[in-house]
Amino acid sequence: MLNRRNFLKAGVTAGVGVVPLTSALNRLEVMPTSSAEQTTTHNTDGSSVELVSLPRRLPPLDQLTLPWQQKIRRVGQTNMTEYDPAVMNVDQWADYWHSAKADIVFVSVTGILAFYPSKVMFHRHGKFLKDRDLFGECTEAARKRGMRVVARMSPDLNWGDALDAHPEWAMRHQDGSVQYSGEEPRLFKTCMFTSYMDEYVPAIMREVNSLYEVDCFYTNGWPPLGSLPDCHCSICSKLSPTRTPAYWRVFTDRVLELWQKYDAIAKEKKPDSFFFANCGGNVRGGPNLDRLGKVTTWFQADNQGRAYDDAAIWGCSLQGRVCNAVLDGKVAANVTAAYSTGNPGWRNISKNPAEARMWLNETVASGMVPYFHFVGSENGFVEDCRWEQVGADYFRWTAGHDAHLTTRRSIANIGVVIGQGTQLLYPGPASAPSRAYMHETTQGIYDALLQGRFAFDFVHEDRLELERLAKYRALLLPNVAMLSDRQCDQLRDYVRSGGSLMASFETSLYDENLKARADFGLADIMGVSKNGDAIGTNGNPYSARIEAIAGPSHPILQGFRDTNWIAGAQNRVPLKPVDAPLLTVVPGFVRYPPELAYPAHPHTNEPAVVLQESGASRMAWFPGDIERTYWLTGHGDLLRLLLNTIGWVSHDERVVSVEGAGSIEIFCWETSPGYAVHLLNYTNFNAQHGWLRSVNPIGQQKVSMKLPSGVEVKSVELLRAGQSPSFAFQNQTLQFTVASLEDYEVAVVTVG
Repeated sequence: MLNRRNFLKAGVTAGVGVVPLTSALNRLEVMPTSSAEQTTTHNTDGSSVELVSLPRRLPPLDQLTLPWQQKIRRVGQTNMTEYDPAVMNVDQWADYWHSAKADIVFVSVTGILAFYPSKVMFHRHGKFLKDRDLFGECTEAARKRGMRVVARMSPDLNWGDALDAHPEWAMRHQDGSVQYSGEEPRLFKTCMFTSYMDEYVPAIMREVNSLYEVDCFYTNGWPPLGSLPDCHCSICSKLSPTRTPAYWRVFTDRVLELWQKYDAIAKEKKPDSFFFANCGGNVRGGPNLDRLGKVTTWFQADNQGRAYDDAAIWGCSLQGRVCNAVLDGKVAANVTAAYSTGNPGWRNISKNPAEARMWLNETVASGMVPYFHFVGSENGFVEDCRWEQVGADYFRWTAGHDAHLTTRRSIANIGVVIGQGTQLLYPGPASAPSRAYMHETTQGIYDALLQGRFAFDFVHEDRLELERLAKYRALLLPNVAMLSDRQCDQLRDYVRSGGSLMASFETSLYDENLKARADFGLADIMGVSKNGDAIGTNGNPYSARIEAIAGPSHPILQGFRDTNWIAGAQNRVPLKPVDAPLLTVVPGFVRYPPELAYPAHPHTNEPAVVLQESGASRMAWFPGDIERTYWLTGHGDLLRLLLNTIGWVSHDERVVSVEGAGSIEIFCWETSPGYAVHLLNYTNFNAQHGWLRSVNPIGQQKVSMKLPSGVEVKSVELLRAGQSPSFAFQNQTLQFTVASLEDYEVAVVTVG
């Protein structure tokens, strides 16, 4: 990993490639930067960091007025199989979750089978249910032990008798044939736009409400995660084509219509009951996450573990940042699978304890409620019980620290616009079309921010109101291709009020309907103009020439010595020339044969980065897909350029500084007792492939943060180590050292 750069604080002039904004703007400073609010600290390598004072603390919470779901801190689930009614020991099941300090348990009403003697037509009884009411027994046992109950349903699949009676319920292929489950051909996929969702699901909910005391209802398997349904039934064929912005709006409308309908049914028996559904999907989500966040009471992040070989370990943390961006403090719970996730995966075999614990660590660190899940009861066809101790130990540890692990708000001064529309609908540039394009882009910017140890939040593109953005010194837009005119105007307002932007590649080149603009929607505020369509790579990607006028003195070029060229990106949108650019494009050329591996035009006036400054605002634009190319290659030039530029646009201001060796992720939260700094150790051979098999501890980490005026420090504790390190607190600046970091540590600061 690269050492921390020394981001210079000197003003930048047009002589080194900064294009001044020409319009006279009245400014409301959203992130004041007076010296009274900053403290300079020095890193171990001699570089400096400006600590910014944390915001004034929130008023205390009234615990008596909090809804019950806001007090849930641990969630348990044993996902029942068809065989379980024949053998399941309900008391043993309930005793395990109760001993693990679970506050609430998910109990299966139905998956594809009823777990109680249902009378709803087509709600099939499993062959082992017979006269048993397993759902009722589990509900009673859980409530007797003080645990709440979620009635869990799965409406996404059904059986052939339902299809025979209601052929209109099925999802259809383009040729009109029925879509069946990919693993069990006896089950057909149900269409969410049909009466199946309007009649069949409500009938089950009302039956459960009439028979049992449950606290809320949940649907698994619906709505879809990370993609939009592709159905060509008689109803869907009349809708807009799938994977279009118009269809996404129709899809979201239908999800919210059913969501609110089911919520009303849940409340028919108890006014504090509610409905919630399968969520997650990370930055892609499914329905519009901004709209969903306004409706839902509980966000169920079904993100159970690493699903693919190229999945990085921080996938759960990334999900937590998405939740924090759209929920305004509502509860989010993330499902950690105790079983072996992946492709292939084993539903009845425990995953490595180190991997399971890290997923739980990330859940807690990112502000979500931990939720542990296995398939099948111990008395059935489950012969691997290794997961039980992992879950019980972890839950019991959290139970001893609920006050410190319950978050109030994130303390971060950098926002990353996630661009959900772009994530779901953007096909990649014409030069390199790929559905994986935005996944790779997101992984690249995320990894860079972790390497730079920045505290950051995700920001949804539909939540760009100035009052929401005021906490951020800088916003990053990693190829957020789709932005509406209104969203572009909101970003202009943010810049006018003193905020800074870093953007890349095709950001704002399309409107919210994926209609291409003639030029970037942010062209005026960023000082750039398109000079052609995206150019891809055929051999050697473009390089960036460090212009002599810039030299190595500009902050974004710190650390580049003994070279005139640095690596560029794989794809770029050509820009019109600007005055005195710091970096210019050396066009790509063949990589093989080596005799021809030299540029036909080694010197151009095409900028490889465009910088602007006006007052407190700093803007940086990369014409290339720099974040994605960094993720694909891991090239140090791209990482250094990204980190230098993020430091420059944010004025190198930090709300928390953590110095030390190793690869870590940082979260900083305000809590009711004070603050909690979460440190996740990703220094591991398996951080980006496979599973963590063991923990690789790293050495000491020095933490610095500047507390608001009038706040005093009572104590500092390390929850995982069970230690109270010594600390220094002077001029509102708090400093302490975590002596050693294993997989995870939570440093909690109690204030008065």
